[in-house]
Amino acid sequence: MSAPHPKSASPFKQPKAVWAVAFACVISFMGIGLVDPILPALADSLHATPSQVSLLFSSYLIVTAVAMLFVGWFSSRFGAKRTLVIGLSVIVVFSALAGTSGSIDGIVGFRAGWGLGNALFIATSLAVIVASASGGFSGAIILYETALGLGIAVGPLLGGELGGISWRGPFFGVAVLMAIALVATALFVPNLPKPERPTSPLAPLKALRHRGLLTMGIMALLYNWGFFTMLGYAPYPMELNAHQLGLVFTGWGLLVALFSVFFAPRLQARYGTAPVLYANLVGLGIVMAVIAAGVSTPTVVIVAVVLSGVFIGINNTLTTQAVMLVSPVERPVASSAYGFVRFIGGGLAPYAAGRLADATDLSVPFYLGAATFLLAIPVLASGHRLLSQAEQSNAEGEPVTPSLAPVGDPTPAGATPVVVAVGAHERAAAIVDAAARIARDTHSPLEVVHVQQIAVVEEQAESTEDTEAGRAAVTAHLDRLAAQGLTATGQLLTSVGDHGAAGRALARHAADVGARVVAVGHSPRGALAQFADGGFTSALTHAASCTVVLVDPATAPRELSADTLAELRAAVAPDNAV
Repeated sequence: MSAPHPKSASPFKQPKAVWAVAFACVISFMGIGLVDPILPALADSLHATPSQVSLLFSSYLIVTAVAMLFVGWFSSRFGAKRTLVIGLSVIVVFSALAGTSGSIDGIVGFRAGWGLGNALFIATSLAVIVASASGGFSGAIILYETALGLGIAVGPLLGGELGGISWRGPFFGVAVLMAIALVATALFVPNLPKPERPTSPLAPLKALRHRGLLTMGIMALLYNWGFFTMLGYAPYPMELNAHQLGLVFTGWGLLVALFSVFFAPRLQARYGTAPVLYANLVGLGIVMAVIAAGVSTPTVVIVAVVLSGVFIGINNTLTTQAVMLVSPVERPVASSAYGFVRFIGGGLAPYAAGRLADATDLSVPFYLGAATFLLAIPVLASGHRLLSQAEQSNAEGEPVTPSLAPVGDPTPAGATPVVVAVGAHERAAAIVDAAARIARDTHSPLEVVHVQQIAVVEEQAESTEDTEAGRAAVTAHLDRLAAQGLTATGQLLTSVGDHGAAGRALARHAADVGARVVAVGHSPRGALAQFADGGFTSALTHAASCTVVLVDPATAPRELSADTLAELRAAVAPDNAV
């Protein structure tokens, strides 16, 4: 399993390139929440109706949706750094133009340009951070999650403070901050290698022919319809000024970030993806119905909106994870296809809600939003079998292509191997050697396993290392053991999610191959990293149906004691499963 070098255990010891992109991520994640506190002020200052102001969301999201079809091709053709720089430049220009505009139509148009820049940025930011991180991806993922949390939470707060001065303040604020991020990105981010072959711009549309991906996309479209209805129209019945609205949505953003990063993976591990999503969509439907019924009572709307952050944070992470689980196509193509469908729903919802509100009253759009949350449940249920099978395969190390990939000769049929998990750190060789001693002394075959992760953060998913690099790491261990006269086999597993999910994937694989012992080393990651990104060893220990041996390379004995040897021999005996 990939892990950072011990000296890089702190996720905050990163190159300037990572910090530059992380700063830009904070500003990017501010994007939507930043304008919420100024929606009523915009309507008053520009003599616009709420339905006209809602087009700020529609133009931004629809352009983002369409652009998602092409950003993969653009990035693969021109490179990740150039895509980042162009995206940031577009955001700087159009956010500044929005601040200078004197009409609602002008702002709506400039927000569309902003959406194009945002699509270029979000499609490449996580990949650049992972590629630029020092000593492994774990710290980079945590840094990205931190940027997400800060952006979602601070965006409304900054929008409220700047909006209290002028409705133009948030637009100019984004332009200035993104300009700083643009300069830092241009200076510190290196040119990264391009893919061997460009991604076809038609690939995302073709990918939607796959039932699982289309089902998850439609479910996300319905979810986004309700979400952006709330985001676009909830500020009006609250009857608060820009500063107060900023505080309300900051509380909402904090809950979104916390439940997205920390609680969603733990709930998913305990109950499964589909059950958590079912319960979550019911919760969102209830919250939205409460807003609709209490639309004339500001306190009810405020409390319900803040509480919705719990469900939105969970949904954002698990929906993306579900897409990665069921998708049979490459991750960038799946992300683009999914982004296209979901952002279309988010873009159409504010416009439709405005028309409904103008024709009826303000409660009707919220009731419709509640209905779309609930309608997403049978849509998800129609793909339940596909998702359950994919999730089970993820636990078996077979979630995506490549799935379970043998390296070298397979383990003999009927054997009960000693399985050792290896990571990309300097202590891996010593851990493998210790496991080889266990295998030799218990007369068991040895299997060297490396787990490759697809990390999921909010709506982004990124492979944490190249498949060939993982294969080379396992092959190097097999060659080194062969030089010592020891024969071993190798496997590559692919897991979607955090380090905990990787631990459970290894536990399932060990059960499938009939292993009685799994050897693993102490994690070189720091306590903060293990808390934020899950614990591999902890998840493995809880999920494994066999003995788990924690190897300390510094103190591992050259020969096993008689008591330890007897215990391990009992563990690997076919009739004595532990």
